[in-house]
Amino acid sequence: MNIKIVGTGSALAGQIRTNQDIEAMVDTTDAWIRERTGIRTRHISDRDTVASLSAKACREALKCAKKEVEDIDLILVATCSPEFLLPNCACQVQSILGAEKATAFDINAACSGFLFALDTAYAYISCGIYRNALVVGGEVLSKLVDWEDRTTCVLFGDGAGAVYVEACEDGISGIQSIVQGSNGAKGQVLSCRERALDEKEDIFIRMDGREVYKFATRQVPACIEEAVKKAGLTVQDIDLFVLHQANMRILEAIGRRLNIGMDKIPANVDRVGNMSSAAIPVLLDELNKNGKLHRGQKIVLSGFGAGLTYGACVVTW
Repeated sequence: MNIKIVGTGSALAGQIRTNQDIEAMVDTTDAWIRERTGIRTRHISDRDTVASLSAKACREALKCAKKEVEDIDLILVATCSPEFLLPNCACQVQSILGAEKATAFDINAACSGFLFALDTAYAYISCGIYRNALVVGGEVLSKLVDWEDRTTCVLFGDGAGAVYVEACEDGISGIQSIVQGSNGAKGQVLSCRERALDEKEDIFIRMDGREVYKFATRQVPACIEEAVKKAGLTVQDIDLFVLHQANMRILEAIGRRLNIGMDKIPANVDRVGNMSSAAIPVLLDELNKNGKLHRGQKIVLSGFGAGLTYGACVVTW
């Protein structure tokens, strides 16, 4: 038994912060940010929480799939920025939606989180434990950003994306292959403490940008090639590569490594920034709403993140 994506949804935080806004906060310029990241604007939360944004995205996904809240068996929320340690964010989303019979829990694989959650839903549904799931990537990273650190504060945005998936036995649609991996030895390359253990430590996102770039541009292409091969396809058979939206330089480097044109690598990072686990599902929803996704298309979803983690899957739409 396979699973297919039946509906998509997304929600972005309400406040738009431009590069010019950030110029007034730290020693940087619009030109510097655009040259190194391709980012022009990002959405920043005022009162939105991970749970509220995720619930909005879920409602959109259910509406798109023409399903009711009562239909939901499983809610998986991928996030690395929840407001609460307890209860988990997925249970908060369950409460907001009123999905009383659903099982709900979180997954934290940072920017790879949505892919790990989607693969978890696949495992549950394919073995018959559940019939369907809401799979969400949601983040409010702005509260974890040091707004005096120009190397990180220019990157991140807040939002959530969701997909509704269900069992599929048509032999055509669904997930064709999955590849996942982790490299814990490189964990400190991209990190954030939950709380400071003493007053000398901080709780902000810290990143070695050079090491992250090297990891992403090496591991993501290799991961994609492995997933495509497992699906019995070639890279040239793939119609779209929906990748984690870290920055444009990384997207372009991955395209060069795979020898594919940027017309096959859609991007919205220029408008919404890096939204960690929310990046892939938000972009997927954007493509769906704009009529860019069609029955039978071969699509690669792939990302990387703190951990370090990485993953890819091949999907027939």
